[in-house]
Amino acid sequence: MPSTVIEKTSYDEAAGILSIWFVPSGNRYDYQDVPPEIHAGLRAAYSKGQYFNAVIRDRFRCRLAERRRHSIEADRGVAR
Repeated sequence: MPSTVIEKTSYDEAAGILSIWFVPSGNRYDYQDVPPEIHAGLRAAYSKGQYFNAVIRDRFRCRLAERRRHSIEADRGVAR
């Protein structure tokens, strides 16, 4: 089921880094030391947002890894 909170995810099992892109900002946060079973649980969750809030949020160190850049036109509300 598509999520209204999480746009997409990727997981680097060797490094234990779970990357999450959030809706609507598109910003990517990297969560560190995430075990594979947590990533598997997120992928399998019916509600990714609820799973994230219950299991990941505030439980793993994270950092803003990528801020989506918006064009000047988008910031002004001008359609392309």
